[in-house]
Amino acid sequence: MVKLIECPRDAMQGLHEFIPTETKAKYINTLLQVGFDTIDFGSFVSPKAIPQMKDTAEVLSLLDLRNTDTKLLAIVANMRGANDAVKYPQIDYLGYPFSISETFQIRNTNATILESLDRVKAMQALCLKHGKTLVVYLSMGFGNPYGDDWNAEIVMKWMNELAKIGVEIISLSDTIGVSTTDSIEYLFGSIIPEFSHIEIGAHLHTIISDSRAKIKAAYESGCRRFDGALKGYGGCPMAKDDLTGNMPTENVVFYFTGKKEIDLEMSALYNAIEMAERIFPAR
Repeated sequence: MVKLIECPRDAMQGLHEFIPTETKAKYINTLLQVGFDTIDFGSFVSPKAIPQMKDTAEVLSLLDLRNTDTKLLAIVANMRGANDAVKYPQIDYLGYPFSISETFQIRNTNATILESLDRVKAMQALCLKHGKTLVVYLSMGFGNPYGDDWNAEIVMKWMNELAKIGVEIISLSDTIGVSTTDSIEYLFGSIIPEFSHIEIGAHLHTIISDSRAKIKAAYESGCRRFDGALKGYGGCPMAKDDLTGNMPTENVVFYFTGKKEIDLEMSALYNAIEMAERIFPAR
């Protein structure tokens, strides 16, 4: 079965106008009824860096997890955030953005790549101690806008380093939407057989017109874990000034309709789409 990870955190984080805590919680509670494998619901990061996520703990306290099998993921950028996140029994996954672009790693987490590797080691140990699972996002995995070196060998090098640490879930992340069907097929087709013991995901940012082709390329190359955000809202505000939106979740759902790879409550999905259209500004 394909795992779908819905990312309202990624959709919201770059918005300048603050979304009320109760609105966030109501939206995520609706998403919890859809049947997603996981919801990337918030982040424990500096409120100065990402003001929109300053109420993640409050949002968590308002979530109704009684009638859902969906798991919760929170993004962290350093050990302070990781130590905060593991205190909450409701959270199943901690996500860390590990960039293979030195420029973006410093820009996003105020650490070099090697310093970030040490963070991953410490976070992995912390997660194991507290019964959580670490998800590492290999950000700028398909290229970067800064001129930093990128090629498939560099991607493979850092995959190997993360595998040595014991990371069980790694998501290849196209932070700025530069992936092509060829690069998706090549990277997933090379990495998934090489790291069959690791769950490899796709966190693709894209323009909507390219979304179906990219989903197809990843799926046919063996990927069974897909991140998305309803209506394609969001993007990484730390990457560059103009945001490239997330993979539209509904496009992923429509692609897999009839393949018997997903099992969702469609009425709840349509309710969530309607809510998203009210919450997020028109584009």
